[in-house]
This record gives sequence, C-alpha cells and structure tokens, in this order.
Amino acid sequence: MKNFIFQTVPVLHFGEGCLAQLPGQIAALRASRPMIVTDRGIVDAGLIAPVEQTLSEAGLEVVIFDSVVADPPESIVRQAIAAALAADIDIVIGLGGGSSLDTAKVVAALAVDGAQPLAEIYGVGALERKGLPTILIPTTSGTGSEVTAISILTTGETTKAGIVSPYLFADVALLDPALTLGLPADVTAATGIDAMVHAIESFTGRNAKNPVSDMLAIEALKLLTANIETACFDGRNMQAREAMLRGSMLAGQAFANSPVGAIHALAYPLGGIYHVPHGLSNALVMPYVMQFNLEAAAPLYAQLADALNIPRGNENSSEARAQQFIDYLESLAVKVKAPRRLREIGIKQDATTELAEAAMLQTRLLVNNPKELTLADAQRIYDAAW
Repeated sequence: MKNFIFQTVPVLHFGEGCLAQLPGQIAALRASRPMIVTDRGIVDAGLIAPVEQTLSEAGLEVVIFDSVVADPPESIVRQAIAAALAADIDIVIGLGGGSSLDTAKVVAALAVDGAQPLAEIYGVGALERKGLPTILIPTTSGTGSEVTAISILTTGETTKAGIVSPYLFADVALLDPALTLGLPADVTAATGIDAMVHAIESFTGRNAKNPVSDMLAIEALKLLTANIETACFDGRNMQAREAMLRGSMLAGQAFANSPVGAIHALAYPLGGIYHVPHGLSNALVMPYVMQFNLEAAAPLYAQLADALNIPRGNENSSEARAQQFIDYLESLAVKVKAPRRLREIGIKQDATTELAEAAMLQTRLLVNNPKELTLADAQRIYDAAW
C-alpha cells in the first residue's frame, strides 16, 4: 500500500442539541468576540436565532455578517473581511450551507494583520499561515465544508476557483441535525446527491485514494442512500436528518483527503455561468460522467454496489455490477424528484460548447478523475445530459 496522509478537524461535536456546546468551544479557543458569517436565507428562516440566543445567554456579543450569496464572489468575501477587521473580532463562526462555510473559512484566514492578498491564495497550498480560530455549523447535509480544507469562490463573471490549504480546517465543527429540519425537499435532494458524489469521487480518485477515505466514503453512501427519500418527504424526521448530516460529514472527510474529479469539474460551469446551485449541478451531470468513467472505474463502482447491497442481475461481471450501481443512483435521483436534464432548468442546447470549454479549466479536479477526459469528451457528456 502506498503512503498516505489523512487530515481532518481536531474537534467535532455531533448530535441533536450539541449547539449548546458553542459557548464552551469559543472559550476553549480563548476567544470572546465572535462574528457569524451567514446569509439572509438563514436569518429569515430563523436558524440564526438559536445561535444568537446561545451566545447571548453566555454573555457574548456577536457581530453578524449576513450578506453571503450562493457561489460567493470575491467582493462579498472582501466585505466580510472588512467587517471582521472593523469589529476587531477574534473568532469566526460559519453558519449555513457550503457558501457561508466556505466564506467563513476565507474570512478567518485573512481577517488578521499582515494577511496575504486574496488573489495570492488560490490553488493548492498557497495560503501561508493560520488565521483566526473558526467554528463551522452546517445547516444543510451536502457540502461537508465543515470538515474540509477547501473554499470555492467565484472569481469573475462566470469562473470559480478553489483555495486548498490545511490552514482552512476549522478548529471545531459543530453538527446539530435540528438545524436541518426545515430544509426544503428540493434542497434536501440536491445537497444529498452532492454528498453522494463526494463519496463516490473520493472512492474512485486517481491520485490520493486511501483506506481511511474509502471507509468513510462507503459508510457515507450507506447513510445517504438509505435516508434521502425519508429526509426529502418527511423533513421533520430527526433520525433521517441525523443520518443525512452524518453521511455528508463523513463524505466531506473522505473527499478532503481523496479529492473529487470530473463530476465536480463539469458541475462548476453550471454554477459559474448559469448560477445553478452546486448540489443540483452535481446531480445533473453525475450519471453521464459515471457512464464515461465506467471503463476505468467499473471494479470500484462494483465494490460500492456490493457495499450498498444493490440487487444483482443475471450477469456477474464488474461492468454489469457497476452499471447496476449507476442505474440505482439514477433511480434514487428520480425518486427524490431531482431534475435530470439540463433542458429542464432552462439551459439551451447550444450552451454545451461553452460549458465544455469552461470545464476543461478545472485541472485541479480533472487530474483526480479515474479516466482522462478531453474537451470532446466533456462536450459529449454535456450533450448527453441535455
């Protein structure tokens, strides 16, 4: 077995009611002036209220930055950094979905004296030092951002870029499934499939696949596939919500160490150009990229089919078993009513050329794919997804 490195957050609290641990964790980090980084949807949904109350009862005054938007642009991140510096905060609390958590990680990294310019920290390992302490609290079960060392920002009109550094790991991840109970069915479906993609691409990664990530990916897939329907259509079911949040977190730990590949590479242009939510972008291209990867990844897909106890057909080859896995995932996406075609969300057929060209810029992700992908391949995948 080849050598590998596995990294994750140092402290993780999980379970219903664990939000109560927040003041103690702030104190343990020797901080007293928190800023919550979130979005207006979280505020309007009332999800920030229990966090504010928990902090207020502990005698902590909190600054709130609630201007995060989906696919956060650099301008929003800079506003948040300026707000943190102006308020002299000493700890960042990210609350929300992946966009809020990703923004919080970058704010914590750069809201310190002598920080690098934002433009200099894109890529792998460019961030030079740890910033402010960070506590991340997810309200969706999809991105796993609370346990990853990755932030994705929108860098231009249509482009996204990643910041990857161990200095982005949160000091504490606090996962309370009660905060996910009000998630709408369509968001539950899209974010749940996003988490499944994290697990699948981690398990099939070309460069950093390792036994710890593999173990986490398999357990994540078991939890996610077994509970996504209930979570979508019985959204107050705490057992299902807890399982989805745990699955998302495990998948996040997996892909934080064995990175994702072409599904994400082809999903990013959908978000960057057409502002399709990230989870839905992954859901739309997932089966077509997996079909493309079948030649190279069949044995691994077959292992995942076995792990999920997907019923066997008459043929026992790894290719047949892998196809059963792809078909099973597609049937699950249909059951939870996730859109299955690009045309269903208003994307024109002639847009596939622009999408393919944009996807090929995601070299950080494409190198992890189990099969090399060309521009012509990307075009064919988008055409199939249309």
